[in-house]
Amino acid sequence: MNIEDYREYCLAKKGVTEGFPFDADTLVFKVGGKMFALTNLSDFEGGVALKCDPEKAVHLREQFPDDISGAYHMNKKHWNNVKPNRSVPDIFFKELIDQSYLLVYNSLTRSQKLEVDISNEKPPGLLS
Repeated sequence: MNIEDYREYCLAKKGVTEGFPFDADTLVFKVGGKMFALTNLSDFEGGVALKCDPEKAVHLREQFPDDISGAYHMNKKHWNNVKPNRSVPDIFFKELIDQSYLLVYNSLTRSQKLEVDISNEKPPGLLS
């Protein structure tokens, strides 16, 4: 997966916005105003930070020790850095994006969820 495909995949999800809240090089995707994915534009191959269930995060790091690690500058209990185009297949990379999106969406308040309004969208995980 290249950075353009990654960007399009994230933006195709309901209620997603993109921006550069930290610097001109860190592309951040949010749902309901909360981050679910971010990457460095000049080093996409270095990885994408994705939110993850803490127990699953540890398992993924063990399963892909060279390509999934705790995300730099993030709470490593909840965030993984996933290196694309290596041992993590693209379809699984997309599933990890879906899971990150859902974790953040599920943490939103009821009113934030209404604003996002994903009720008519097929469930993430079916490669939306």
